[in-house]
Amino acid sequence: MDDILILTANENNTGERIDLFISQNADMSRSATQKLLDEGAVCVNDIPVRKNYKLRANDTVSITLPEPEILDIKAEDIPLDIVYEDKYLLVVNKPKGMVVHPAPGNPDGTLVNALMYHCKDSLSSINGVVRPGIVHRIDKDTSGLLIVAKCNEAHLALAEQIKEHSFTRIYNAVVAGNIKEDTGTIDAPIGRHPVDRKKMAVIRTGNQSARDARTHYTVKERFGAYTLLELKLETGRTHQIRVHMASIGHPVIGDPVYKPNNDRFEKQNASLLCGQCLHARVIGFTHPVTGENLYFDSGLPDYFEAVLTKLRHAYNQA
Repeated sequence: MDDILILTANENNTGERIDLFISQNADMSRSATQKLLDEGAVCVNDIPVRKNYKLRANDTVSITLPEPEILDIKAEDIPLDIVYEDKYLLVVNKPKGMVVHPAPGNPDGTLVNALMYHCKDSLSSINGVVRPGIVHRIDKDTSGLLIVAKCNEAHLALAEQIKEHSFTRIYNAVVAGNIKEDTGTIDAPIGRHPVDRKKMAVIRTGNQSARDARTHYTVKERFGAYTLLELKLETGRTHQIRVHMASIGHPVIGDPVYKPNNDRFEKQNASLLCGQCLHARVIGFTHPVTGENLYFDSGLPDYFEAVLTKLRHAYNQA
């Protein structure tokens, strides 16, 4: 029996293209969404529609998900730091520097290549042959926890939790500058950068592609010119923490994309020799099949602790 995903549009979705709506609400790439639309696998109110269909409030969108394809990705025996696993899902602690899924320029050595070896054919197929099992992602230069679905049932239920913001996702980051407030919330919509399409940006105009984004932060330690933060995601937009912190003048140190373009910042951060200092430390969610509440804390990796040691030493010597 085919898996069918049902989504309902609300008033805020009125006028939105259906391919964008599905990609944003079903954890599916835009190209995969358009392929399903071209194949007639998407219906609105039980009628097949094209990818340029504009939604109306209360439209019911049904998506017939494809059967698993034979994956044309090389399985590689790459060690994985698995913190939890059962027959429905696993939680893996991704090292910094590992790409999550194959893409141009990164055909192998990715987390997906490793998962193909470890899980064999037990991975969800919702995201197609390039991203099997991948429910959510973290950047190449971000370390930490992410969930992998082994079946479509688990994938759909986990994606719904992400949509409803019921996941717990806590990060640690070292950012540039001294944040004066002990706690705060950045509430600023994020969309594709209007000029550099490889970047995201805070978009404060009425751009339909921008989506609400909220990041809550707590100061954990201060080092004068740097601050250690704990950040809790209420939403999970692409590059959310990096974009939000850069937008308030406190970029994540070592961030190669959203750093300030000035020599002083480059020289200050070069001495830390760590690259991007952002770690997805905690993840909590309801098991999609058993209903058990699961919570995992990976602690801080060695590279992150080494940076903190340098900062504490420099601050205490000042």
